[in-house]
Amino acid sequence: MKIKWKTLLICIAIPLIVGGIAGFISKDSMRVFETLNKPLLSPPGWLFPVAWTILYILMGIASYLIVTSSAPQKSVSKAIKLYGVQLFFNFLWTFWFFNLGLYFFAFVWLLILWLLILTTMISFAHISKPAMYLMLPYLLWVTFAGYLNLGIALLN
Repeated sequence: MKIKWKTLLICIAIPLIVGGIAGFISKDSMRVFETLNKPLLSPPGWLFPVAWTILYILMGIASYLIVTSSAPQKSVSKAIKLYGVQLFFNFLWTFWFFNLGLYFFAFVWLLILWLLILTTMISFAHISKPAMYLMLPYLLWVTFAGYLNLGIALLN
């Protein structure tokens, strides 16, 4: 399969831009995060932007595999809509957690996000198994984020 570079770059740019905007909106978040009581296994603050950058790139590649697949347009459209909804939920979680400090609400929101990611992965699997596998680190990271979110909600 020939790589469609422009499409690939757009697909990677979309989650990176969404994440960048979320990071900009919550730019003072890491200072606040450092002051919170955190559960065991909480990673250092510098790890979050590194991990999210990698995850957004993997998500973008996964969406590229879906967009450029030869699957029926109806399946592709459904999968990309789910992808967009979960990306929107991802974006808003940052706002609920960091900007408003609504830790319990953010945890419930994260549970919904987790289900949306899983649903997106299942939808992707019908079109491209590699796309589904590229979303797996994201699901695992959000699972870990749920542990951290709940821990912070309980400890603060």
